[in-house]
Amino acid sequence: MTDLTGTAGRASAQKLGAPGLDARLVVDRGAFRLDVALTAAPGEVVALLGPNGAGKTTALRALAGLTPLSDGHLRLDGTDLDRTPPECRPVGVVFQDYLLFPHLSALDNVAFGPRCRGASKADARADAASWLERMGLAEHAAARPRRLSGGQAQRVALARALAIRPRLLLLDEPLAALDARTRLEVRGRLRHHLAAFEAVAVLVTHDPLDAMVLADRLVVVEDGAVVQEGVPAEIARRPRTDYIAQLVGLNLYRGRADGHTVRLEGGPSITTADALSGPVCVAFPPGAVTLYRERPLGSSARNLWACEVAGLESHGDQLRVDLVGELPLAADLTTVAAAELDLHPGAPVWATVKAAQTHAYPA
Repeated sequence: MTDLTGTAGRASAQKLGAPGLDARLVVDRGAFRLDVALTAAPGEVVALLGPNGAGKTTALRALAGLTPLSDGHLRLDGTDLDRTPPECRPVGVVFQDYLLFPHLSALDNVAFGPRCRGASKADARADAASWLERMGLAEHAAARPRRLSGGQAQRVALARALAIRPRLLLLDEPLAALDARTRLEVRGRLRHHLAAFEAVAVLVTHDPLDAMVLADRLVVVEDGAVVQEGVPAEIARRPRTDYIAQLVGLNLYRGRADGHTVRLEGGPSITTADALSGPVCVAFPPGAVTLYRERPLGSSARNLWACEVAGLESHGDQLRVDLVGELPLAADLTTVAAAELDLHPGAPVWATVKAAQTHAYPA
């Protein structure tokens, strides 16, 4: 496994006991208030996930020291960083647009951090050459940013952030500037490098796939507050807000359970495979929905609702059908099935879901 912190980083971690990150980030900006508690252990990658305007970037800037805290605290490896200037913090940042110095070569971009921290020019360049080799970029050491591909520039930016041996690595939408094909390759490389990073890494993204692939734990932020956190599999299986359900591709409802029956808030009932009591969430994938133009006779599905097609759009190799009516929901089906059903906006349909394809859990 590649060592991304080096002997000095390991010695520092052992000396400090490496408790990692312990923060409560409170930032007041007029009508907007960020109040997010965030902890992470050394070696852990935490993703801050949320819609635009949720406060993700504000949180990252607060961690970096670029936005002052209105309240709360920020401790890294047991040291209070609240009043430590940004340039003195053991923090490396990979920005969304990388922000490489255009007049410097890849080698000198990476050497910049060590030089700022007192290393000699020769030592900084030797260290930078080592980092570029680890990133598979040794042959591009003399190239300036404009001569690099998007994926290469991203790796130079990552090497520059890691060259200062940070105890906290911050990544702000690190794959957003890449095209779809390059993004797939670079995501895999980045996961490899993050897996070898021995300190704390915090990733800010709105892309659920980036978060699921790169992070050990997700912290979902909406309107400046944490709404859900946990390992990716748990978040994907048990979403608790409409935003998260949409990200992971599930229909989500809230209601009160009495055994296998869940009475929805202001809606019909759903029969579920799970027997629970009290407030619950019910989720099922759009692929679990079967559509009929006429009310089905003899269907084994326990759930049946009269709906109307509100819209259709391509969704991968299928069509996503948005339905309104007794129960608003999304259904996925093939283009052939949609044609056979003659689906179009305004078309009346019946939607069914088998109880075994639903998942209920405490709200």
